[in-house]
Amino acid sequence: MSFGGVVERVGQGVDAAGVVIIVLGALLATARFVQLVGRRRQPLQESYRAYRQGLGRAILLGLEFLVAGDIIKTVAVAPTFAGVGVLALIVLVRTFLSFSLEVELENRLPWQPRTPS
Repeated sequence: MSFGGVVERVGQGVDAAGVVIIVLGALLATARFVQLVGRRRQPLQESYRAYRQGLGRAILLGLEFLVAGDIIKTVAVAPTFAGVGVLALIVLVRTFLSFSLEVELENRLPWQPRTPS
């Protein structure tokens, strides 16, 4: 197997890891939400907020893996101008999604200081 083939497989593996992280994170967050709501351990609004945060964190981590997989497959194998352009658009969209999710989860902009809990 050539170097390009190995790198392509590694990129696909990193992509697959990203998808698995998102799916498992969504399942775990949902299971925890059902558990909290079923036992009425906390108000529904707090349980829902925890659910959204757990789901958002899974998506953020999965997006990081998906971006890494795209970079590996595009740049390491055969970087063409068109391929790099598509990669730039994908990274731009995923970065915007990551930024938006981070702001929503933390309720602050990344450069703002954290408030003590």
